[in-house]
Amino acid sequence: MLFTQALFLVFFAAVFALHWSLRAARARKLVLLVASYAFYASWDARFLPLLWLTSATGYGCGLAMGRQPERARRRPWLLVALVVDLGILGFFKYHDFFRRSALELLGWLGLHASASTLDVVLPVGISFTTFQALGYAFDVYRGKLAPARDALDFALFVAFFPQVLAGPISRGGELLPQLAEPRRLAAHVPVRAALLGFLAGFVKKACVADTLATLVDPVFAEPAAHSRAAAWLAVALYHVQIYCDFAGYSDMAVASAALLGYRLPRNFELPYLARSIGEFWRRWHVTLSTWMRDYLYLPLVGKRPSSARRVGALLVTMGLCGLWHGAGWAFVGFGVLHGVYLVVEDLWRRSALARTTVSLRFLAWPLTTLVVLLTWPVFRLREFAQARALYGLLLGVEGGGSGELALGWLAVVALFYAAQRALATHALAERCARAPAWAFALAYGFAWSQVLPWVAAKTTPFLYSRF
Repeated sequence: MLFTQALFLVFFAAVFALHWSLRAARARKLVLLVASYAFYASWDARFLPLLWLTSATGYGCGLAMGRQPERARRRPWLLVALVVDLGILGFFKYHDFFRRSALELLGWLGLHASASTLDVVLPVGISFTTFQALGYAFDVYRGKLAPARDALDFALFVAFFPQVLAGPISRGGELLPQLAEPRRLAAHVPVRAALLGFLAGFVKKACVADTLATLVDPVFAEPAAHSRAAAWLAVALYHVQIYCDFAGYSDMAVASAALLGYRLPRNFELPYLARSIGEFWRRWHVTLSTWMRDYLYLPLVGKRPSSARRVGALLVTMGLCGLWHGAGWAFVGFGVLHGVYLVVEDLWRRSALARTTVSLRFLAWPLTTLVVLLTWPVFRLREFAQARALYGLLLGVEGGGSGELALGWLAVVALFYAAQRALATHALAERCARAPAWAFALAYGFAWSQVLPWVAAKTTPFLYSRF
């Protein structure tokens, strides 16, 4: 059940109506929990027990840690949560990857071995639910968050259907207090902002990302069959596609939750306006970036970091960030590349040379954009051999004749940058907020009538749902 499908709109309308028709807060949350499990089961009901196990482990370990005043005595319960949550994630997502890698290493060493590979199905959204539960466990362990006392609240915190598929990754301190407080339609639902957010996300995903997929996929599938110009254009289009796909999902997730009275964290802050790689990660997939910073990078770097420790922490954090995205060495390579960029930026920022080149700051945005754009193929192709072939074509090393699209990719990026700049003004949202209710309803209906004809003929699953 995709957010862009009519089935989801019917499902959400039914949940919305039933939820707000009930007076008792607990009954409302029970409806949302049942709806969340039904939504998850629509993808694959076999994995519902994993959600229940994650919820039961987090809830039980949280209560156990809450009864221990000393951090040292909370540590065994934190380890239980880590073993269960990372065990689930490791088996379903990384079992075959590590087995294949071990066999390849043995073969490279001249030690031949064989072993069957399990055909393990990846539960949808497993990385997001795992990190959400782990973040809660870390916060309770550190004493930053009181453990949830209500099992219903915690189960809904883990399984809440707007975010269970692909985030945003909520912190316990963000969502659990909202679940504990009765929600009121008039007080807690920003109706116009939520409706506009859902429409914006729908356009990004159903009209832009799904349309671009039909243009991008053939080139990435067989680069040698296309011209060099077509390859550049495909890379530029993927730069737009992946943003519109994931940001579109996030917009619809945040909007759906808002219509039910709950505020989820924003996951994107116009990342393609970033003027450095560090700024890019502060704007892109914000909830994952901050999770990695708070629970991985900062503990690794320590309170008094040396330059070497800071470099090592950046590379490890970004390498694991890449591995979080997928079970493959190309994903690790994608993360490590961004780690190297961050290290270079950090060294540059601390150097005397950076203070003497103020006149070159106008290059910050185009250089950042080019670096991000040229790194996406590693993420998209997942195999180094495929990525090498594509880069060879882009750089003129391999194959690919000339084509009429030589400057097309520049036009794509320039137009998308202009659109991002326009969105940054928030002028449309401000006008909608001031408009009379009848005018807003009329304009909103008209907007949908103009959008629907542009919906792509083929609907594709969200790119991040596989993570």
